Amino acid sequence: MSFSTVKSAAMEGLAVEIVYVEADVSNGLPIFHMVGYLSSEVKEAAERVRSAVRNSGLEFPAKRVVINLSPATMRKRGASFDLPIAVAILTSLGVLQQNRRMKDCMIIGELGLDGQVRKVPGILSMVSEAKARKVTSCIVPRENEKEAELVEGIRIIAVGSLRECISYLEHGNRTGGEHFGEKEPDKIEDRGKRGEEVPDFADLYGQENVRRAAEIAVAGGHNLLMVGPPGSGKTMTAKCMAGILPPMNYEESMELTKLYSVMGMLDGKEPLISRRPFREVHHTATRAALIGGGIVPRPGEISLAHSGILFMDELPEFKRSVLEVLRQPLEQRSIQITRTSGNYIFPADFMLVSAMNTCPCGKFPSTACSCTPAQIQAYLSKISQPFLDRIDLSVEASKVEYRDLVKESVSCPESSAVIKARVCEARKRQKIRYQNTKIQCNAMLHGAELSKYCRLNGEEMRLMGQAYDVLNLTARSYHRILKVARTIADLDHSEEIKLEHLQEAIGYRTLDKKYWGRYV
Repeated sequence: MSFSTVKSAAMEGLAVEIVYVEADVSNGLPIFHMVGYLSSEVKEAAERVRSAVRNSGLEFPAKRVVINLSPATMRKRGASFDLPIAVAILTSLGVLQQNRRMKDCMIIGELGLDGQVRKVPGILSMVSEAKARKVTSCIVPRENEKEAELVEGIRIIAVGSLRECISYLEHGNRTGGEHFGEKEPDKIEDRGKRGEEVPDFADLYGQENVRRAAEIAVAGGHNLLMVGPPGSGKTMTAKCMAGILPPMNYEESMELTKLYSVMGMLDGKEPLISRRPFREVHHTATRAALIGGGIVPRPGEISLAHSGILFMDELPEFKRSVLEVLRQPLEQRSIQITRTSGNYIFPADFMLVSAMNTCPCGKFPSTACSCTPAQIQAYLSKISQPFLDRIDLSVEASKVEYRDLVKESVSCPESSAVIKARVCEARKRQKIRYQNTKIQCNAMLHGAELSKYCRLNGEEMRLMGQAYDVLNLTARSYHRILKVARTIADLDHSEEIKLEHLQEAIGYRTLDKKYWGRYV
């Protein structure tokens, strides 16, 4: 046979496209020509494949070899086409026969010059797409085996070399008694990664108002801003919040694992991500690092924090242009990047937790503050009012007193386990309430749903009217107060938003007026 076709796959952003690797081998001038709208790393596959075939003990005759990767309208990138190109060429040369096993199989993998098959990113998404396209089996690198096995209902054949791949395609799952990693889907076990240990709220003394705000934020999926002097526990509070996040369901876990798979950030031994992410961003981060981008757009930190927390410490130290790009994702819970090659949509449903000082020296409004009004204004003005409107809770972290640091003198604070139990109970109430909608938590309420589930009575409406005028609220900040009040009511096991719930929620909107209203 001089012509053959092998199925493979390509990543375009987070989307997967099935690619048909076509090989034509004929007599003529010995060349290795590849077409199909290829990037430079794909074109370099010619030398990798030629050397891998020869170093695997197979003959690569001097013939005219033409490789086409279809569809030709899609840009092909990466080294995952090496193995399917080699298989297609060997089939055209007659070393392999085009049998049913090859017809119903997708092949993915990078080849080393010695014929070894190396891991590639995005395997989970590719195998999921193969299953959706009714492909019965996938040949993947051995290092990607556990990742590929997360997809149920499709046979995974993990190979470590080109020779192993050829043996499977020729003889099935066994050759000479050797097993090539084939596993039945019903034997797959949950191997969720636990992740690193996080601080416990039991180790955070004092700051009861900050602890309460953190609990409300996680219970409803709200954004949180902590303002206070250095050393007041803002950073530790943010890290403790990672320990009270509610567990993810299987769909959320798979969605996040696919994202990390595309980025090549999975653990080969325990690929399934079962804990919500906590991403801490340094203030030197660029806009592209935060929201994603590049010539070939890749997800940024807000996407890596999907379903979890994005922590931005020293908020005013970020460039204002970097902070402003967060405004759209905080509303839409996704990020769309437009390039001439197309539009790329990345998920960005995250909780923004941020911390900052009150001034450059951190001592304002104490008399010990040495900053001038102009310095304080320049410092606070880096945070725009439209950005603040997207913050649900603003809380002041005061200086920790000595008596709060001495464990013997105060009662032991609640542990993260106790707080998490209340958070999970509140999230359960929300899940039941929104079971027939796409809403997962109170922070996602909008439009008609907001009016339906955050209905106020007469006394509560009068209070909100007064707060709207006195605090000079915007429509956005007004709605966010209602969402926070809804969460406080859930923590209080109440289906109705009562006056005390609104009063507490309004209290979390006064901090920005205290500082920004004075100087900006």
